[in-house]
Amino acid sequence: MKPPYDITSKILKTVTSISEKIGVINANLLDKPSPQLRKQNRIKTIHNSLKIEGNTLTEDQITALLENKRVIGPKKDITEVLNAISVYDNLNDYKYQAEKDFLKAHKTLMKILIEKPGEYRKQGVGIVKGTKVEHVAPPFENVPYLMKDLFKYLKDKSELNLIKSCVFHYEMEFIHPFIDGNGRMGRLWQTLILKEQYPIFEFIPLETLISKSQAAYYKALSDSDKMGKSTIFIEYMLKIIDKSLEHTLNFRNKKLNQKERLEYFIQRDLKEFTRKDYLNIFSEISSATASRDLGRGIELELFTKEGEKNKTKYIIT
Repeated sequence: MKPPYDITSKILKTVTSISEKIGVINANLLDKPSPQLRKQNRIKTIHNSLKIEGNTLTEDQITALLENKRVIGPKKDITEVLNAISVYDNLNDYKYQAEKDFLKAHKTLMKILIEKPGEYRKQGVGIVKGTKVEHVAPPFENVPYLMKDLFKYLKDKSELNLIKSCVFHYEMEFIHPFIDGNGRMGRLWQTLILKEQYPIFEFIPLETLISKSQAAYYKALSDSDKMGKSTIFIEYMLKIIDKSLEHTLNFRNKKLNQKERLEYFIQRDLKEFTRKDYLNIFSEISSATASRDLGRGIELELFTKEGEKNKTKYIIT
């Protein structure tokens, strides 16, 4: 049974906006960020996803843990970060349609933090805010069947991945299949679904904007619960995706220095290129600046030069 939701004008408008931004990103070869930017975004993803769950470590501390340095902080918080690093570093090993990979990811994400990580809960749970019960999850006996149905839905090829990722995120939160770790698993799996069709999402920290609008995130979940369908949550998450892509494009449009331009350019899937190719990516710089950049790139042994004048080409080393 397909999870219930409505396609609203707001959803259609946001999907169109997202598609346009992805088109610009692909056309300008922006879907492969530099190693430094990838690292920064990975740190932001881990920091903000765990911050939503109450983790107190800073981005600097997470950077130190990524670099295998010693960090002083609550043992639980450090374990959460180390587990998350392990999962996100191996993101390509997980298939979003495979339930066994979903359980495997949870086992790594919640290792040491709970008993029997990677297994569905065997007791009833509810979400309490203050003195009010916000959400009572389905009985634990139903969880395996509900999750199997949800993974069947993920195999529906007629559904847009953009919509599918939001629906899965909401429905998984509603089912609440684990004793703990449901929020971070919902956000992780949405990224996995999105990156299958759009690789850029591996490097876009959606969690940053979710963390900044945490009250709206929980309200969208709650309002969807009351409606009995995920429409409001889909609208919310698509807006987050759209804004995250906008931030990515804004970063590209900022004025880069020579070092940043060279570092960014050599990450393209190119074996050789011309000065014209370089100027197509950095259209805001002059031909003279491009020539200086390329000369510096040769000095740094990032690439070599062959040919003269209009037959000049550069071979990436």
